Amino acid sequence: MVMAELPIGLASLQRELAAGRRLPPVERWNPAHCGENEIRIARDGTWFHQGAPIVRRELVRLFSTILRREADGYYLVTPAEKMRIQVEDAPFVAVLLDVQRSGQEQHLLFTTNVGDQVIAVADHGLRLEVGESGAPSPYVHIRSGMEARISRSVFYQLAEIAIAGAEEIAGRLGVWSSGVFFPLEAAA
Repeated sequence: MVMAELPIGLASLQRELAAGRRLPPVERWNPAHCGENEIRIARDGTWFHQGAPIVRRELVRLFSTILRREADGYYLVTPAEKMRIQVEDAPFVAVLLDVQRSGQEQHLLFTTNVGDQVIAVADHGLRLEVGESGAPSPYVHIRSGMEARISRSVFYQLAEIAIAGAEEIAGRLGVWSSGVFFPLEAAA
């Protein structure tokens, strides 16, 4: 007798994450689109449901693990459901920075508001977007095409360790991480 594989529910996902297991394979799940969900992620990283903030940090973390970005937006995805949510800017905010080593061998470890951690490398790079007001909005790639907006305090930390680039990046201020130079200012 062959047992059918049961869909993963939110409770079992939460148990898996609590046990320190990897993120769910949302990129392999392809359920039918079930519609819109009244979840919104504000620019400051606050998650809302039906206009009210979601205050349970564990629930926000759980939802963040089943978040997927597609060409037309962001979705919460399980093996059985796929629901679109609204994201005002980036789905995550980089709230902590840990600088390890120095110089070109320096590693910049970012921690997001939902507990994800990533070291800035070529595949998880930093980018800077300059708004109409001229104010910079820096981002770091977290996973699967999703970024974290770098908080102001973390950006100030980056600015404190910024150095002038050399050769093809001469004159541009930026930071090194894992052998890659990331400019912290827009190109001229």
